[in-house]
Amino acid sequence: MDTPLNITPISSWFEGLSLPLIIAGPCSAESEEQVMDAALQLAGIERVKVFRAGIWKPRTRPGSFEGAGEKGLRWLQRVQRETGLLVTTEVATPAHVQMALDYGIDIVWIGARTTASPFTTEQLAVALSHSNIPVLVKNPITPDLELWIGALERFNRMGITKLAAVHRGFYPYEHSRLRNIPKWELAIDLKSRFPDLPILCDPSHIAGRADMVAQVAQHGLNLSLDGLMVEVHPNPSAALSDARQQVSPHFFSQLLQKLIFRDSSSACSEYVDFIEQTRNKIDSIDQQIIELLANRMKLVEQIGEYKRDNNVTVFQLRRWERILESRVEYGERLGLSEEYIKNLLRMVHKESIRRQAEILGSKSQPNSNE
Repeated sequence: MDTPLNITPISSWFEGLSLPLIIAGPCSAESEEQVMDAALQLAGIERVKVFRAGIWKPRTRPGSFEGAGEKGLRWLQRVQRETGLLVTTEVATPAHVQMALDYGIDIVWIGARTTASPFTTEQLAVALSHSNIPVLVKNPITPDLELWIGALERFNRMGITKLAAVHRGFYPYEHSRLRNIPKWELAIDLKSRFPDLPILCDPSHIAGRADMVAQVAQHGLNLSLDGLMVEVHPNPSAALSDARQQVSPHFFSQLLQKLIFRDSSSACSEYVDFIEQTRNKIDSIDQQIIELLANRMKLVEQIGEYKRDNNVTVFQLRRWERILESRVEYGERLGLSEEYIKNLLRMVHKESIRRQAEILGSKSQPNSNE
C-alpha cells in the first residue's frame, strides 16, 4: 500500500490560485522582447495565472538552442513586476535551483528527462528542501508509474508539500500521430493512488502539433485532471525550440473559450469513477493497438516490395505456421484463448495478403506470408 503524500492544495500556494490551474508561455525564453510580448498578451487572458518559460533547455543533441540561461531569469522578474503573473521555469541541477530561488521564481518544474533519474531528483529535492517553492514533476520519458511516484515521494520526503504532477506523455519509440503517447491510464492510476495530488495535463508535449493541442487538452480535462500547462509563443513559426507544438496567444485564448471545464467533485468525489477510469484505459490501449498495427503493416509492405524486386516466392507456409504456433502459445500464457488469438491473427494476415498482393501487382495471388 502506498504511503499517502502530504499535499498542500493548489489554492493555498498563492493568493488567487484555484482549479483548474492554467499555466502558459513559450517553450523557451528566447529574448526579453519575446518573453514580454507573450506575457503581456497572456496576462490579458483571465484564466491564465502562471507564466512558463524554459531558461535552461535540455536538448536531445547538442548544437541547438539550449536556453538563455541566467539572464532569462531577469526577464521573468520583469514579467512578475509588469503583469502580476506568477512565473515558473524548469530546473535540472542544484545550481539551477539556487539561481531560481535567488531570482524569486515562484514555481519550478522537473522535466521528463530529470524525473527518470533518481539520483538527480534526490539532489534537486535536497536543494529545494529549505524553500517553500511549489514543485511540478513531469512524468518520466518511459511509461514507468513507479519511477514517477518515486520522484514525487523524494520531494515530499524533503518536506515539499506544494507538489503537483504534470502528465506530458511518453516517448513512443515507434511512429505515432502524437509526439508522445498519452497512456492516460497511468495518469488515472496516479490519481487513484494519490487522490489529493494535483495532476496537470501538458497537451503541447503530448500532441507535438498545434492543431491537436485543443483535442488533447479537452481529453485531459474530461479525465478530471486539475489544469493545463500549454506552450504559447507570440510567433510560433519563428520559435527556437518546439515550434510545431506551440500556439499563439490569440489561438490559445480561443482554445480556452471552447474548452469545457467540468466540476467533477460531485460526480466522483476525489477522482473520476471506476467505469470512466476503465473506459479511458481501454481507449488509450485501443489507440496504441491501432498504431502498432499500422507500424506492422509498414513492415509487411517492405517485405512485399523486397519480394517484388527480388522475385522471391510468395507463399511461405512454414512462416505462417510458426506465426500461429508462437502467438497462440504466447497468448495462452497471458490468459487469452487459442480461438481468440487465431481469429485475430487471421484478420491481420488477411490484410497483409491484400496489401502484398497490391504491391506484387497481382490481386489473384492465392496466399502470402510476412
